[in-house]
This record gives sequence, C-alpha cells and structure tokens, in this order.
Amino acid sequence: MWLFGFSTNNPGNLWIIGAVLLVILLTIILKKFAVYLEAQATKWSEREGDKQQRGTTKSACSLCCCPGVIRTYALEELRMATANFKIRIGVGATSFVYLAELGDGRFGAVKRVMEERGGSKKMFLDEVSVLLRISHPNLVGLLGFCLDKGEQLLLLEYIPNNSLFDKMHKYHGQLSGILTWSNRLNIALDIARALEYLHSQADPPIIHRDVKSSNILLVDNNHAKLADFGLCKLGYGTEHGSQTPTIVKANNGPQVHTRLSDTCGMDPRVPEEQ
Repeated sequence: MWLFGFSTNNPGNLWIIGAVLLVILLTIILKKFAVYLEAQATKWSEREGDKQQRGTTKSACSLCCCPGVIRTYALEELRMATANFKIRIGVGATSFVYLAELGDGRFGAVKRVMEERGGSKKMFLDEVSVLLRISHPNLVGLLGFCLDKGEQLLLLEYIPNNSLFDKMHKYHGQLSGILTWSNRLNIALDIARALEYLHSQADPPIIHRDVKSSNILLVDNNHAKLADFGLCKLGYGTEHGSQTPTIVKANNGPQVHTRLSDTCGMDPRVPEEQ
C-alpha cells in the first residue's frame, strides 16, 4: 500500500507518514485556536465598548432624569415633529439641523448628528453634558435629546432669524438686510457676554472653540445667541497655555493651527467658507 508516495510496507516510512499527519493535525488545531482567540478578542472588545457606552449614556441620562432638568425624547416623537426630517434649516460639519413643530405652538431645531459625517456617540454625549451645564440668555438652550435606534438627536431652542453669516451674505440669492454699527455693537456685546459666562461662570469653564458668524444666531438685529457646542472642551485657565499644533475639524476640511493651546483667554474659531 502506498500513501503520500511512501510504501506502508516499510516501517521507516510509517514514521514519516505519521509525522506528516501529526503536523497537518497540529496546523488545523492551531488555526482553529487562532480563529477562536480572535473571536473572543472581538467579543471582549465589543463588550468593553458597550460597557463604556452604557456608562457614558447612563452618566448623561442621569443628569436628565431629574424632574425639571431636561426631557428625553423617543425617536418617533422627533421624527413626527420634523415631518420625517423634512425642512432642513442648517448644516454642520457632523450634523444636519431640521425645523421641528412641538405641538404646543412652539418650534424647535433638531440637530441630527451623523456618524457617517464624523459625529461619534462620545462627541454627542459630551455635547449633551455641556449643554446641561449651561444656562444664559445669549446661549442657545437645550430642550431635550434622543439617543434611540442608532439616532443621535438634540432638540434645541429655535432662533428664526438666521445667522450672522446669512445676514452678512446673500441668503437664497438676496441680502437679508443691513446691520447698522449700533446693531453690530449690540451683537458683539451679546456674544462677549456669552463667552464671558462660559469662561468665568461655568464650572468647570467651557471653551467653545468654534466661534464664527454661522454659529451666531440672530434673535433680531440687536440681539444674538451663540450656538453649536460640538467642538467645545473644558478649560483650565491660561497657566496651561503653550505652543501646540491643534487640528480642528471644519466644514472646509481639517484646519491646523499653531497657537496657544485652548485656554479661556483665547477661545479660537474655525475658518468659515467664503
């Protein structure tokens, strides 16, 4: 009898055949063990990720479960309020903003954070956490949020008169009005008050990091509110300032700035599209 080109009648060949079969068997076992280890590592990673996410969600939601603090919405509630996300009123680096009718005569703005545009759950929950900390007449307020069925939605105060960027540029092909020097001064003072609150009265201090005309929403020609806390971070005072390159994600791509590291004395902005 012949096997693998060797005669089984020769005792020496039987040892060779046995060794070959043993090597093949060990190779199969090792491959299966490697696949098993990889699967276990993936499951462990997923469990840790889920555990961390649940902890972060619980941390954010725990702030929202106190009566009178904030409301959590089901996805279907906000889908209905926006007529299935029909009227888009704004676009951000990682989100779209839609008009919502709340059913009690009020309107809201639903910010829909999109993971495919770079909006992670951590960023979303960080923004919720920051918005829950702040309350000021010159900051756009949080009315509620939704983290349901893979959607990440913020229900924000609706400011109907567009942004300072729209006011200074053509909006739907037409200039939306002219701001007098008095108007401009009042708007600048409102935003200065908002930043002063974030830097000096919030605990811990908050650095907005994205102050630009498209994030300044006009209540009217004399009053404004600062919006969009998607890039903000907690501040620790000017003593930590040092020359460091910082990458900031903007609508027109990542921008690299070599400047003082983010401090309350230097709240940076992201360059806007012209």
